[in-house]
Amino acid sequence: MIVLANDHAGIGLKREIAGLLDELQLPYKDLGTNSPESTDYPLWGYWAARTVKSGECDKGIVICGTGVGISLSANKVKGIRCVVCSDCYSAKMSREHNNANMLALGARVVGPDLAKMIVRVWLETPFEEGGRHQKRVDMIMGIEQGKEY
Repeated sequence: MIVLANDHAGIGLKREIAGLLDELQLPYKDLGTNSPESTDYPLWGYWAARTVKSGECDKGIVICGTGVGISLSANKVKGIRCVVCSDCYSAKMSREHNNANMLALGARVVGPDLAKMIVRVWLETPFEEGGRHQKRVDMIMGIEQGKEY
């Protein structure tokens, strides 16, 4: 299952992404917001990341104006690797090489068609397990745990 969350800037793009997930017949949980009133993106990033960390959802997609702020808050939750993507190549590499478990999009940066292409690529790309990529993901997780290199 995929968790969706957004601030006020991301409502329209979230609806587009939800439509894509419906089309792909992928289950999702929509945390909100669905209100156009100004709200704080750090909370939505945190709540979505907590849902992924708990195992309730396997992946998360979060949306704010740029994708940057909401990704920063999501990445403060241990075990989360949230990437901001504005292109399909970065989306592919973030899954293949970094095993990103959350994707952040900027509703004021990417249009709906490009966002749907990014999401599709991100969801369809598996992590390239083992070897140098696993070693590097393990290093990222070690840094998160306070390991010194």
